[in-house]
Amino acid sequence: MSTSGKQRVLSGMRPTGQLHLGHYHGVLKNWLDLQQEYECFFFVADWHALTTEYEDPSIIEKSVWDMVIDWLAVGVNPGSAKLFIQSRVPEHAELQMLLGMSTPLSWLERVPSYKDQQEKLSNKDLTTYGFLGYPLLQTADIIMYKAGHVPVGEDQVSHVELAREVVRRFNHLYGREPDFEEKVEAAIKKMGKKNARLYHELRRNYQEQGEAQALEKARALLESQQNISIGDRERLSGYLDGGGKAIFPEPKALLTPASKMMGLDGQKMSKSYGNTISLRENPNVVEEKIRTMPTDPARVRLTDPGEPSKCPVWNLHQVYSDDETKEWVVDGCTKAKIGCLDCKKPLIKAVLEEQGPIRERANEYINDPETVRGIIADGCEAARDVARETMEEVRDAMGLIYR
Repeated sequence: MSTSGKQRVLSGMRPTGQLHLGHYHGVLKNWLDLQQEYECFFFVADWHALTTEYEDPSIIEKSVWDMVIDWLAVGVNPGSAKLFIQSRVPEHAELQMLLGMSTPLSWLERVPSYKDQQEKLSNKDLTTYGFLGYPLLQTADIIMYKAGHVPVGEDQVSHVELAREVVRRFNHLYGREPDFEEKVEAAIKKMGKKNARLYHELRRNYQEQGEAQALEKARALLESQQNISIGDRERLSGYLDGGGKAIFPEPKALLTPASKMMGLDGQKMSKSYGNTISLRENPNVVEEKIRTMPTDPARVRLTDPGEPSKCPVWNLHQVYSDDETKEWVVDGCTKAKIGCLDCKKPLIKAVLEEQGPIRERANEYINDPETVRGIIADGCEAARDVARETMEEVRDAMGLIYR
């Protein structure tokens, strides 16, 4: 449970080095909004990187710091969000191991990305325990902080669904207490007569009538209570479902708006396609990359009319240009009034204007590595404080605290 009163959000990125404009428009701009509304934990998923890069881990360290600098340069605020490195919080590995004791193997094998990634990365040997188990490590990442929301793209929703199944199974197996009913009744009394009566009514409507809305209202009621402890809140949440104490809440996927930022060739922007513009790209390189972008193949000559929807340059206009500029592009292209280089000039200007402040802030952090490491050290310690509390509760529930 968050100490700030805000719901928690957790999100992580594999360290791939300097980030590109696709990362900025697809993930980081969303983080900037989330850090204003939620208690955010943003982490560098270096263990996840090892699931596919285990043969050459030497590239990971530099990639970690390059990525953190980019986070800070775009405005991710260590005063609003906890920034940490996954491997600096070893409790993640312990929780993954403990979850693995009761997670059926078939659940991991059916995760869609398991076979998809093996096919896409056929040049790597991914028949490893680490690769098979990475969705379970992802589950441990999420539930360690009892995050209610996980911002993901549609391709990652199945991983959050797996996390929900693992949580349900864990709560069912280990959320039982010998005196559970007595503790529930005592907790209900603390809510006061009016709220207690409402809680019973909502629970009855959910369990007897199957009203999902009643369940949501009951959970919202529990969140609003100031007179009950975290443990009592978890017991009452579990009691709604007819089970025991809810040690972990079921995380929900917070769908990230799909990025409109496509690569220079019209495909998804990705380093593996060689079609990216990095956040800190040299201005001369940015200009050259945009100037040499492929355009509508129908426009062989200046007098040939084109179709913007068939041109990769139009994708960038969708992100960077205002309505007036887009109207100018459509009119000029379809009626052969402007050349392709003319069409690209406003984009060059817009991208460079966006990158200028980012590059400037990045240089400040590059020249002050101690500050960057200090931010991460503070974030790691804050994350570990939460992780230690969670693991105490987990060990207690599983009977692993020997007195």
